[in-house]
Amino acid sequence: MTKFELRGVRADVLIGAEEREEILKGVDLTINSGETHAIMGPNGSGKSTLAYAIAGHPKYEITDGEVLLDGENVLEMSVDERARAGLFLAMQYPVEVPGVSMSNFLRSSVTAVRGEAPKLRAFSKELQGAMKGLAIDPVFAARGVNEGFSGGEKKRHEILQLELLKPKVAILDETDSGLDVDALRVVSEGINHAKETHEMGVMLITHYTRILNYVKPDHVHVFSGGRIVESGGPELADSLEAEGYERFVKAGA
Repeated sequence: MTKFELRGVRADVLIGAEEREEILKGVDLTINSGETHAIMGPNGSGKSTLAYAIAGHPKYEITDGEVLLDGENVLEMSVDERARAGLFLAMQYPVEVPGVSMSNFLRSSVTAVRGEAPKLRAFSKELQGAMKGLAIDPVFAARGVNEGFSGGEKKRHEILQLELLKPKVAILDETDSGLDVDALRVVSEGINHAKETHEMGVMLITHYTRILNYVKPDHVHVFSGGRIVESGGPELADSLEAEGYERFVKAGA
């Protein structure tokens, strides 16, 4: 069993050469193996800041609190050490890496996380199987990372990484944004498969409930003003769909 804990996390974002602004104002959250926690909230509430601060983005600085993965302090680890420890971040806007093929990037990533290079034939078989499961054309393995990919193709590639890297905890930052209905279903199936196969915990950041029709949350948290202002079960997402975030914006101010 894996336990991922946020205890009183506060964080600043760099908004100028030397100017910083506090965005996270005391976040407490515990995610166990096999659990899906949906983080919902309005624009500007700090959801993406939470994701990037945990991952170790240099623009964000955690100023107080603890981030623990199975009791180990993630904040004392470098970005690559966090990945090897079992953290994974699927970015809202995946970047292009021209000149580096998807297959080489993925094999290098797997090697870094697992600690040894997989046999080429075995990895090729593993990669082809994972791509098939996500309805990714095999020709994409030879293309540059995200180079010329549509929004849906980029998001499928993020979930392909998830499947191959087998993290303990996956932080998915608006993975549903920019997806049509078919792509949303395929990506959701990929998330569910990885979760069930690897018993990972999931932090699913989203504005909308549509992905929650496919990736069923165990817990739903409303994020506003840099903190969690209410938590509940799946029924809370239905309430948000019907009523919006107005009352929570006031609570988080």
